[in-house]
Amino acid sequence: MKDQDIHAELSSIRDLMERSAKFISLSGLSGIMAGIYAIIGAALGRMVLKEEWAALARNHYVDEYLVIAKLFFIALAVLIFSIGTGIWLSIRKAKKNGQPFWNTGSKRLLVHMAIPLVSGGLFTFILIYRGYYGIVAPATLVFYGLALVAGSHYTYSGVKGLGILEILLGLLCALMPGYGLIFWAVGFGLLHIIYGTVMHFKYDK
Repeated sequence: MKDQDIHAELSSIRDLMERSAKFISLSGLSGIMAGIYAIIGAALGRMVLKEEWAALARNHYVDEYLVIAKLFFIALAVLIFSIGTGIWLSIRKAKKNGQPFWNTGSKRLLVHMAIPLVSGGLFTFILIYRGYYGIVAPATLVFYGLALVAGSHYTYSGVKGLGILEILLGLLCALMPGYGLIFWAVGFGLLHIIYGTVMHFKYDK
């Protein structure tokens, strides 16, 4: 057997192992759409806050819990749309490439991301319950970044870089209280769009 044939065979085996161990059907377009949803959500959140501040200026009583509820449902809608779009686009990519969407790699990715995401979600609810609203934005960014880093071993390596940026942005957000919505838009919006665009042209073509 020629050296060229051996290298081709080894490359084929390595590619097969990667396909079985990693989730490589993650769509770059899903990152772009998630970023767009996040920016829209941040704009809606800004409108809600601006409306409540205007009401305060007119000496009207504003129920703080009502404001938090509005922001929560906006964030929940962004999350649902992002996950739904991500699953749909990834399934479409998997079918296009003749690969199973639900495989060992996707299961491992889900498990390893779920631990910091669920922990972060519960921690965020505790912060809201205790009234520590100023820490909510940095906490969500940090825990989301940790989830990306944890799951990066089972998908594209670029996910780890995005996770580190999210963590750093969350820590910076904690140092600059009052700008949580802006950091949220940058972290979940702009970074996702940039990452998704790079991943789309690198892997989706």
